[in-house]
Amino acid sequence: MVLLLIEPLDNFSPAKNILMLQIRLTCENCDKALPNDSSEAMICSYECTYCQDCVQDILLNVCPNCGGGFEKRPTRPYADLSRNPPRKDKVFKPVKINKYLKKNKDIPPRER
Repeated sequence: MVLLLIEPLDNFSPAKNILMLQIRLTCENCDKALPNDSSEAMICSYECTYCQDCVQDILLNVCPNCGGGFEKRPTRPYADLSRNPPRKDKVFKPVKINKYLKKNKDIPPRER
């Protein structure tokens, strides 16, 4: 496999030649802190990151960016954090309208 990089990627580890999760540190909707070891961090398959409350109560397990569902974000091992730190910049896009909600809220995520 050949990986052609046109722009530098913050989540690429040249030593391991792999892409890794960004580990975003806040909820994109309410800005709640979601540190690496948070049990409340939820991500979709594109790594959109929201807190458990927003996923359950506002988004109804439908990602407003792709229409997919959410899973608990894994925790990066502490020994790897210095070499592969979480994403530094904040993604904050409060949800005004979830264009995927009506279509997907009654369909299980793995069947969408």
